[in-house]
Amino acid sequence: MHATLPLLARTDFPALRRRVVDTLQVNLGYRCNQSCVHCHVNAGPNRTEEMSGETVDTVIAFLAASPQVRTLDLTGGAPELNRHFRRLVIGARSLGVRVIDRCNLTILEEPGQEGLAEFLADHGVEVVASMPCYLEENVDRQRGKGTFDASIRGLQRLNALGYSRPGTGLILNLVYNPQGAALPPAQEALERDYKQHLAAHFGVLFDQLFTLANMPIQRFGSMLVSKGQFNSYMSLLRSAHREDNLDQVMCRSLVSVDWLGCLYDCDFNQQLGLPIRDAGKPRVHLGEITVGALEGQSIRVADHCFGCTAGQGSSCGGALETAAASATTCGI
Repeated sequence: MHATLPLLARTDFPALRRRVVDTLQVNLGYRCNQSCVHCHVNAGPNRTEEMSGETVDTVIAFLAASPQVRTLDLTGGAPELNRHFRRLVIGARSLGVRVIDRCNLTILEEPGQEGLAEFLADHGVEVVASMPCYLEENVDRQRGKGTFDASIRGLQRLNALGYSRPGTGLILNLVYNPQGAALPPAQEALERDYKQHLAAHFGVLFDQLFTLANMPIQRFGSMLVSKGQFNSYMSLLRSAHREDNLDQVMCRSLVSVDWLGCLYDCDFNQQLGLPIRDAGKPRVHLGEITVGALEGQSIRVADHCFGCTAGQGSSCGGALETAAASATTCGI
């Protein structure tokens, strides 16, 4: 694995400061039942990092003491593989916190995950599901043979439970990543193509499509280095930088928590080993800080941050601005 931080650390990316934190993004561990080529976490079946029950209790306590934090965004790896996942969901929902599960869909068929889809529906969990294309060949190329069919079955199962059905309040969003070193196409136009194709061929419904740029870190960044494409991809991100996107980047209202409970400005900084700094401490634990103390802090930036401001922008909630350009196939 090629280290990319030395290639990203020197930067002229604009300085940023955090505003009021309303979202806590928690990485429950790096273990996953998939090993996707675009993964910025380098997640996979052989990873052993997992958030402990004690740290999960700290997350719940932080939410209880922080009424301005209204969203808990659970990620991984496959967050559902953490043995405390369901207890954390129940604890957060009991506080009235919106819970997002970043689900790869195939996890719904994994041994030991029986009843997971029903659990998510019963507790009103918002599902953000990875679906890098609406074409089988492209999905299986990026994520492994059989992934597309399993993903479709997962979507159909969630629909049957009420997700994306009128009046249920159950939200199901999909996530698109480009196949390689390119920016995502226009989100709105690609969303229309996804909805038409998935409904016509599989009867699948969903609410929104989020288009995310691939970050030049971990597995994807290492692949770029191996192929001699790292510099050209960074040139693409830099040339497409838009100052208007700086106002909406996710790190202004979000903090990321790793499986040990340490804090980062975003999940990408977490994977680069760039923790939040507070009062000169090398690392800050969630149990050592209040949400108010996070407001106004300087955000650590490096060259990968251009991935969030390039073109229409990219965040965990998709594009930062709408674009009028016509869509291209999700095979790019």
